[in-house]
This record gives sequence, structure tokens and C-alpha cells, in this order.
Amino acid sequence: MQVWMNLVLVVQLLAAIAMIGLVLVQHGKGADMGASFGSGASGSLFGATGSANFLSRSTAVCAAVFFLCTLSLAYMSNSVAGRAPTEGSSILERAAPASAPAASGAMIPAVPAPAAASAPGTIPTK
Repeated sequence: MQVWMNLVLVVQLLAAIAMIGLVLVQHGKGADMGASFGSGASGSLFGATGSANFLSRSTAVCAAVFFLCTLSLAYMSNSVAGRAPTEGSSILERAAPASAPAASGAMIPAVPAPAAASAPGTIPTK
């Protein structure tokens, strides 16, 4: 199971890096107005409008792979083979008995009360 988790994690990281690169390569919507006035974008590798379609579809595919890897990692980490079943269904329920020392009967020492406050302007005597 650990091998599969490592493999899915590597695929997730590669998809994330590819998605970051694809988003950085794409140009914004405002750049299309400059291309219509002849800024030289028609001589690109994918043509005048082909790059936007190819890059946006590639980004969508990378995002889908990233989300599938994220969901599969969450599923695999929640159902790891060999883990002892616990009675609590959440992390807070499982951690509550260990983090509550008062529930085990231990006494918490009392803080001594401060001395009685004297009237303003008087010097306290001992």
C-alpha cells in the first residue's frame, strides 16, 4: 500500500508542477486584443488562436489528474491496512481521553488567593 501511495504522490507532484507551468505560459484575456491588431502572435507555434485552446485543455487535464490523485491519497491514508480500529470516528474523539487529565481523577493544585486588597491610599501592613 505504501508503494501505491508514493506512486500517486509522485504523479500528484508532477501534475501540480505541470499545471503551474501551463498557467504561467498562458496569456491573459487582455492580450487577445493586442493580437487582433497584429502584435505578431499569429506566427506562434500553435497559430493565432490554437495555443489558448491547447493550453487551457492541458491545464484542465492536469487539474483533473491532480484532484484525482488528491482524492485517492485521502482515501488510501484513511484506510491504511494494518491499522488498529478505534472506537472514535474522528480525530477529536480519539484524542479527547488522552488530553483530559482531570478525567483520570488527578487533582489540579489550587492557586492561593491573593491577599485582601487594602483601601486606596493606605499602606498594607503585615
